Amino acid sequence: MSGKSHIRKYTQPAMSPLLRALTFSRAAHEPVTQAMLLQCYTGLDAFRRGHGSRELFTTLGRQLLVAGELCHLGYESGDRMAIQEAHAAMMQIDTAARENGVWAMSDTDYAWLCFALDVFARQLAAASLESIAKAEARMIEGLLTTGRIPALAEASS
Repeated sequence: MSGKSHIRKYTQPAMSPLLRALTFSRAAHEPVTQAMLLQCYTGLDAFRRGHGSRELFTTLGRQLLVAGELCHLGYESGDRMAIQEAHAAMMQIDTAARENGVWAMSDTDYAWLCFALDVFARQLAAASLESIAKAEARMIEGLLTTGRIPALAEASS
């Protein structure tokens, strides 16, 4: 008889089989990425028309942070400057809203945001849901370490 034990230790998988299948499924990919882009373009349109809000600002800002993290993961990293310029544009929008109470953007800010959202669309088309989830997790981690998480909590409630 063999002296080896045949008892296997049961370990909980990190991800359920269904979630794993969905993560790698292109059928699940498109609705998720399209919803993310729709949020961005809705915010962009509202700001362009002068009807932005703190909630739209936060949502658009979060998606740009995800785009920045996707750059760090190697997706469209050559266009990182567009994402940085879009962040600067968002800060200009915030500053203007604090000064005059209107959530609107200049033509230059609009152009940078359009360019950044084009980059984000390409990133989302190329990235797996796993990479997108990793970028979102890194974005939240970054907000936690910089102490900017209250704005994130406001947007999700």
